[in-house]
Amino acid sequence: MADRPHVLLTGGAGFIGSHTCLALLVAGFRVTILDNFENAQADVPARLEQIAGCPIPVERADIRDASAVAGIVARGGFDAVVHFAARKSVPDSVADPLGYYETNCTGLLNILAAMRAAGVRRIVFSSSAAIYGMPEVMPITEDTPAAPLNPYAETKVFGENVLLAMGRADPAMQIGILRYFNPVGAHPSGLIGEDPSQPPGNLVPVIGRVATGQLEQLTVFGSDWPTPDGTGIRDYIHVEDLARGHVLSLQALMGDGGSHLVNLGTGKGYSVLEVLRTYAQVSGRDIPYRIVDRRPGDAAVSYAATERARAVLGFEARHDLRAMCASNWAYLKGRMAAV
Repeated sequence: MADRPHVLLTGGAGFIGSHTCLALLVAGFRVTILDNFENAQADVPARLEQIAGCPIPVERADIRDASAVAGIVARGGFDAVVHFAARKSVPDSVADPLGYYETNCTGLLNILAAMRAAGVRRIVFSSSAAIYGMPEVMPITEDTPAAPLNPYAETKVFGENVLLAMGRADPAMQIGILRYFNPVGAHPSGLIGEDPSQPPGNLVPVIGRVATGQLEQLTVFGSDWPTPDGTGIRDYIHVEDLARGHVLSLQALMGDGGSHLVNLGTGKGYSVLEVLRTYAQVSGRDIPYRIVDRRPGDAAVSYAATERARAVLGFEARHDLRAMCASNWAYLKGRMAAV
């Protein structure tokens, strides 16, 4: 057991973090979760242990607490950090920019300072396609200039820049920067999925709340976009594929594959109405919706170029939209039955 690489998963009880925890365990890593459970359900670690069949250590702490983070990293004997812990709602970031900079930027600096003090020099960083803003050329490549449109995206650009600067200053640092597109879906066990403590802002969890009766209807922002059905198009990626991308990134760093920066998406876009109709089909539920004006800062179309992820990591998405919606619905049904 002790010779297995030990990974600290910040935000490991969250949506993407919890799925990555299981993927890392299957791949032969030891995992310790660090989470303050501000936006994660308190029983997620117990559900993870039920799936994994083994205990998973949890450090309950806030990444904004520099001394707590330093102590955890100093005594942990970690070989690498996978850093998820962050606030991630675009509208909330506009309303509370200070809170977002404090968590996403100061929190990352605390993690990096603790890593440096403990001699930990491998990190996989959770970035976002939000950094690209509204590029006009599709697909979006990793060379597309950053043009953040909100404080959330700005904090991700900050994080990337700090990591790249550290890599230049210390050639021993090995850094994986993963720019996600839109994570969707749930683990096949139905025990973990997207279930934030705070109101969701992403499309599929909102549709899920309409399907379960928690919301009356979906709000669709604009039906006059230059797309086939007039609604915005996005690249959705199954969370299981995303988790596998983190394992591949970490394995590349552990194997001296060098630092890398890649998009993680499918390379294909789906419109809001395509997602809605697919979810209605797999759930057998009516999904009422209303169309309102476009939101400022939204793009008509956004999908990833996937060639670099394939070349550098051997990554390719395996799940289609139907599988994403079906697994999300299976998870929500299981949660309703458990209540």
